Amino acid sequence: MTKVLVVETNVMQYGERAEPTGLWLGEAAEFVSAMAAHHVAVDYVSPKGGFVPLDPRSMRYVDADIMRVYEQPDFIDRALTHTLAPAAVNPADYAAIYYTGGHGVMWDFPDDAGLSRLAAAIHAQGGLVASVCHGIAGLLNVTDASGRRLIAGRTITGFTASEELLAGKRRVVPFLNRQAATARGAHFVQKRAYREFAVQDGQLITGQNPFSVKAVARLVLAAIGD
Repeated sequence: MTKVLVVETNVMQYGERAEPTGLWLGEAAEFVSAMAAHHVAVDYVSPKGGFVPLDPRSMRYVDADIMRVYEQPDFIDRALTHTLAPAAVNPADYAAIYYTGGHGVMWDFPDDAGLSRLAAAIHAQGGLVASVCHGIAGLLNVTDASGRRLIAGRTITGFTASEELLAGKRRVVPFLNRQAATARGAHFVQKRAYREFAVQDGQLITGQNPFSVKAVARLVLAAIGD
């Protein structure tokens, strides 16, 4: 059976600020729903393993599809309570790795060696490396066997500076995705704020914002041959 590894954050607040954040629920739930509809299995991993907090703002955007996933005991158990730690994951089991967002990922995704190892191994075996929204943070420092960054020279997208401004988080985040990606040699592209947009460049698939999850899922499914 084809499997995809879903990556989630363990971070509960914006750096040192006593303001809650965490996983943007729809960025996991909508993707998982799309995979399930096409009989693609998923596992869940986070930098520390275990508990994954939810960004409370993401609950404002829950629809019936997201709620169906959120109510499933398996999702509560494996995606929110008992996620795998990177050391417990065998990358050979997966056709793709998918980084979810929520602002918390900006603190624990970029420099996590375990997650980077998994993404590099999945990419090296011909698999996909995908992200949506702030999940692009997980791609920033992944390198191949030669030490070259996976995003160098590649066309990618992620949550934009204008979207940060509209979200009221421009002064809170530790970096801006476009600046961080272009500094690492990527070609960052974007569309209007909060419109669906996803792009594929070879084995990399990225989506701009929370409304781009389904577009990313469609590209992943097409690429893994569903």
